[in-house]
Amino acid sequence: MTVLVTGARGDVGRRVLDRLHTAGHTVRASSRTPAELSVPAGVDVRRLDLNSPDTFEAALHGVDKVFLYAEAEGAKEFFAAAHGAGVRHIVLLSSSTVEGPDAAADPLARHHAVVEDALSASALPSTVLRPGAFAGNALGWSHAIRGGQPVELPYADAHTAPVHEDDIADVAAAALTGETLIGRTLTLTGPRSLTFREQLAVLAELLGREIPVRELTREQAVEGMGRFIPAPVLTSLLAQWAAAVGKPAATTGTVRDVTGRPGRTFRQWAGENLGAFAAQD
Repeated sequence: MTVLVTGARGDVGRRVLDRLHTAGHTVRASSRTPAELSVPAGVDVRRLDLNSPDTFEAALHGVDKVFLYAEAEGAKEFFAAAHGAGVRHIVLLSSSTVEGPDAAADPLARHHAVVEDALSASALPSTVLRPGAFAGNALGWSHAIRGGQPVELPYADAHTAPVHEDDIADVAAAALTGETLIGRTLTLTGPRSLTFREQLAVLAELLGREIPVRELTREQAVEGMGRFIPAPVLTSLLAQWAAAVGKPAATTGTVRDVTGRPGRTFRQWAGENLGAFAAQD
């Protein structure tokens, strides 16, 4: 069995690749820029750009299963190429945004829904993973925290249930190496709903120092965050956060059901990544 891992530089793709390789499976890593990939010895590396169908054939040759990052552009063409190459199973990393009440008007949700719909129409056997907010999103606060500056963010009391990237990778690896999850759509969350303010309190406790919070207005957030987040994505995020203020996020037991152990907590993630937030000398 050969598994193609797309987006092998990503937080989840890299973990999936490592798990499969460690377990002795034949893995092929792909990226738009394969020269920048760092993979274990013996892992085949191919260029795959989901916007460039001419890269599909070489990347898919001899592949049985695919771990795929959602990319709306070229999705139909990629699934057609995968079907023609004899791929037997695709595990798609989608997003729980497609389950929201305003998904049809949400740019992020539409992006993922397009890929899910194309996969469904392809008739390829598949498993769809819909994680919510990643625990690693907290790294966006690391620069301010390291420098002893206030963390500036809108909707500080918005709830998420941050899911550890290792849990997503564990579920993805289980789906790729077994048969029981084929045909299923799995929503992944962390075990507990936390506001952004509560997540920062966890980091502050572990660091042993206060982390001040400066809450931004929506207008201030658009002005500041708009410098590095595309406007449609920022609009989507701000709408989600506004709707989540004072409303605990739903949690699922998917990680436990698939892996047989509880999902990793945000505190655990924070402890593992505390060096990223340590004060600068």
